[in-house]
Amino acid sequence: MTQEVVITEFDYDIEPLDLYDDMSNKLFCTFATEETLDDVLQEIQERYKIIYNKIFVLYSKSQDEYICTYNVDFGNIGTFIDNTILVHRKKDSNTLYTINALNTLIKELNGGELDTSYRINWSDYRNCVLLTKGPELKKVNTKLFKIIELEN
Repeated sequence: MTQEVVITEFDYDIEPLDLYDDMSNKLFCTFATEETLDDVLQEIQERYKIIYNKIFVLYSKSQDEYICTYNVDFGNIGTFIDNTILVHRKKDSNTLYTINALNTLIKELNGGELDTSYRINWSDYRNCVLLTKGPELKKVNTKLFKIIELEN
């Protein structure tokens, strides 16, 4: 008896990763549902060399989805797992964001003008992921679900 695998598409602009960027140590973010979480975590561990030996699993109640974040040594990557994006992190506020989301946020806060020197009050975006859906900024509030400690 074979088990049917359901591919879930998440409602964000999943931007293709550029293989030519400097990606020696990058923070990846992979989305999963409750049903796919165990399989996604297994695939992450099999496919990538995880730096710092930790996978942080966040949960978004409003979206009912899990967000797995992990640092990857880019030197051993051939292909990317579905529903994976490259994100950046503001440590003090525990905010994850894409560059497109950051640019959209700056425009929203700065009267429609993109000014890369604009100062963002990151505490307003504590414990969330900033993403885009088309031209719209999406703020996904998260809570830590679990930390997976990997063996060396």
